[in-house]
Amino acid sequence: MSASEVHVRAPGKINLALRVGPARDDGFHPLATVFQAVSLYEDVVARRADDISLTIRGRGEDLPTDEGNLAVRAAALLRETAGTEAGAALTLTKQVPVAGGMAGGSADAAATLLACDQLWGTGLGREELAELAAELGSDVPFALTGMSAMGTGRGDVLTPVMSRGQYHWILAVQDEGLSTPAVFRQWDEMNGLASDDAEELPQLGGEVFSALLGGDPLILARALGNDLEEAAIELRPQLADVLAAAERAGALAALVSGSGPTVAALALDGPHAHSVAGVMRAADVAAEILTVTGPVAGARVMEHVGRR
Repeated sequence: MSASEVHVRAPGKINLALRVGPARDDGFHPLATVFQAVSLYEDVVARRADDISLTIRGRGEDLPTDEGNLAVRAAALLRETAGTEAGAALTLTKQVPVAGGMAGGSADAAATLLACDQLWGTGLGREELAELAAELGSDVPFALTGMSAMGTGRGDVLTPVMSRGQYHWILAVQDEGLSTPAVFRQWDEMNGLASDDAEELPQLGGEVFSALLGGDPLILARALGNDLEEAAIELRPQLADVLAAAERAGALAALVSGSGPTVAALALDGPHAHSVAGVMRAADVAAEILTVTGPVAGARVMEHVGRR
């Protein structure tokens, strides 16, 4: 089955817990993390075309639209894997902050894989798409699955995490992103780990899993943590002001999301989230203050046009 046009939506993420190990010989750091997908989305519309092209709307209109973009690489990888010569005109509408620690580019790639699979009728299963996703980037497999999951290895080896209830978050979004490699380099510098520590694997405590299973945001607030937070603050000192503003606004807890600079603050419920957001807007510590919920589903087809 194929279509003339397919619309797919994929979510951004927050890292509820993130532990980082010393860099390996290949330069990558082993991670242990718990992801939660949240209701801030990337939308990809793929239309039949002779070649692969990309148009970007919303955030990130200055991003590359060639092979420098993860969405284009995703389409090219799927085309090569499927052995097809089909093309796709991709239109990407971005809501997730660019270089904001919420894996917006990974969501673009996941949405593109699913959209082009449906557009071209390549018939790959979710497991095969997940394998391609892991080739594209560490966070891409999670953007496919969504909900809540533990990530190990480079964050791409996923185990579903049982989660009850809905969680309400306030996101403090900055105008300027942070480079993930730069944050990891800063973490290396601050931790000064010797090469003989390189086999050390990071471990997660059970608190975050118990909190999600219990469905209580008050308990989850005590379990949040991010090893990269200090490095992100060292590179962007004003993030300390954002975290302090969230605390003053009455958030249950706040942390830098992933490699930053987006700060995620946890609220008790919807009305509390709107109250915290209002106070944080008045504090003028971020370019935007948004409210989102999680967990939400991963990449999913929203619409087929001209299916045959």
